[in-house]
Amino acid sequence: MSLLPENKKKIAKETPRNFVIFGETMNGKTYFTEEFPNPINLNTDGNAEMIETPSLNISHQRDDKGTITKSVSDVLSDVIDELQGTKHGFETIVLDTIDDIITLFEQEICEAEGVKSIGDIGWGKGHAMLEMMVRVLIMRLKELSMKKKVNILYISRSIDIEENDVSKQVPSLKKKWMNIVNGNSDYTIICRKVGKNYIRKVESKRKNYTRDKVDDKKIASLLDTVIGAYDKSKKTDVKAAKEIVAQQEKQQEAEQKAKQKEREQEEEQAAPEVAKPKDNPKPEQKTEQKTEQKTPKPTRRPPRQRS
Repeated sequence: MSLLPENKKKIAKETPRNFVIFGETMNGKTYFTEEFPNPINLNTDGNAEMIETPSLNISHQRDDKGTITKSVSDVLSDVIDELQGTKHGFETIVLDTIDDIITLFEQEICEAEGVKSIGDIGWGKGHAMLEMMVRVLIMRLKELSMKKKVNILYISRSIDIEENDVSKQVPSLKKKWMNIVNGNSDYTIICRKVGKNYIRKVESKRKNYTRDKVDDKKIASLLDTVIGAYDKSKKTDVKAAKEIVAQQEKQQEAEQKAKQKEREQEEEQAAPEVAKPKDNPKPEQKTEQKTEQKTPKPTRRPPRQRS
């Protein structure tokens, strides 16, 4: 039996299942996740009982001495096993927040290795272990999404950065982890609150999704509330593309020169000042005071008196 597919076009299924949702606190992230069908919230904030969504507190289990008896990675592994192997009715898994889960992974490694930071483990072993744990989690969730048609929501907080002199919100998740998570997601969506209005807007997406081809009506309706969910990317001709690339290269060159100048200035300020030798004062010349020798004036003898 051949493993290859039949050589003809097929109808593409475009229902997105994996989402990164980020934004500031109290800006509607949790409210948005509750609109997804049958969610279970894997919560790291310790407030699982304060929300209506069925939820689990995700944390290390410790004994009376504070030693980890069951780590977060083991807890999540058991949860995924149960979601994959049992009938449960959940259609959406919410990781709230993915930032905290990765921090808990790092804490788990440090305590197991008896170090204070991941960098204290020699030869980059700690960083490699952490990256493997993150990748395994993401791949297991993606597998669950594909097999069970479950939606996966990665919740992240946000930070402000300055780009081209304009303040911009981006996920607080470190770029390294964001690349892994985002690379396995279909949409990245920002939630913002403007006045009393909650706004959802697409920051990036895997492809140009067409509403008619999204076969899950609940997801299609949810994406109707997100600005830019079904917008088509504009095609760029070769001439315009060259101009954009040239402009970016020019900007990069200017940034490199500016950074080089900053480094040179910092080096100049950090270099110890070389003490200039003081001019040796000329030895004071003792001026010999010439004493004028006064020659005594000759005294005249008094005239003799004649008798």
